[in-house]
Amino acid sequence: MEALVDAETRGDPMVSIRWICQSTRGLAKELRRQGFQVSSTKVGQLLRAQGYSLQANRKTVEGKQHPDRDAQFRHIAARVKAFQRTGQPVISVDTKKKESLGNMKNSGKRYRKKGSPRKVKTHDFPDPELGKAVPYGVYDLTHNEAGVSVGISHDTAQFAVASIRRWWKRLGRKRYSGAKRLLITADCGGSNSPRTRLWRWALQQFANETGLKLELCHYPPGTSKWNKVEHRLFCHITRTWQGVPLETLEIVITLIGSTTTETGLEVHAWLDESEYEKSKKVSDQKLNEVIIKRDPFHGEWNYRILSAA
Repeated sequence: MEALVDAETRGDPMVSIRWICQSTRGLAKELRRQGFQVSSTKVGQLLRAQGYSLQANRKTVEGKQHPDRDAQFRHIAARVKAFQRTGQPVISVDTKKKESLGNMKNSGKRYRKKGSPRKVKTHDFPDPELGKAVPYGVYDLTHNEAGVSVGISHDTAQFAVASIRRWWKRLGRKRYSGAKRLLITADCGGSNSPRTRLWRWALQQFANETGLKLELCHYPPGTSKWNKVEHRLFCHITRTWQGVPLETLEIVITLIGSTTTETGLEVHAWLDESEYEKSKKVSDQKLNEVIIKRDPFHGEWNYRILSAA
């Protein structure tokens, strides 16, 4: 048994954790071919006795790290503390995974009467008539409160800024009536990428409307999982609707709005029925309207957009 497992072992022989590429049934079959009388159950017992176990892949190996990754994390943390110390709003933003609507399987389990599971479609092909839900989250780091705009169109920079605007009008300006500045922390890609012209131009329109001085801090590439909105909001939304087919937009909005945690998370959800043009171009003339001041430290990640008013 030991020789057979060693022959099928993959990995570094110098480390204590090893794994095999055959199933217990496959190993039992090979042992029987060699003349042994053994069952797959016994093979499993032998493997456990030798220190083996069934293990899934674990996401721990990251890609190439930016040399200033940790410095940027420290910069973001310092800016967040500075804003909170003076009572100015700080939000974390991002788009959650798009969800196709319909009677489709949703990961997770729900309590139901024994033997009566919810019946859903065999295949999860998107239904063009029902469309999709595009949740964009705005998480208030200070008050543990979030506003989620559920779009039906494309995930564009214009949609992202519209979601921030909706949060400000419905929640933010009530919480921070005397606010002069707003700190936005975001990923370095997607609809809120700092390289996107439309993102900067749309933020300028928002700054002009509100008179707020906007400060942007982006997480370095490949570090999106550290964005607060991911593990303080999105993971809890996923937990709330696990095992529930997302058949309609109303169901999506209701489930998002009912998301809570023991630490007091409060979530508000709104439907955004606007159509957002994909790959919308911003001319050089429009881009020149953006009043942007870049930080000396990685100005491509850290910058301010000032109101023209």
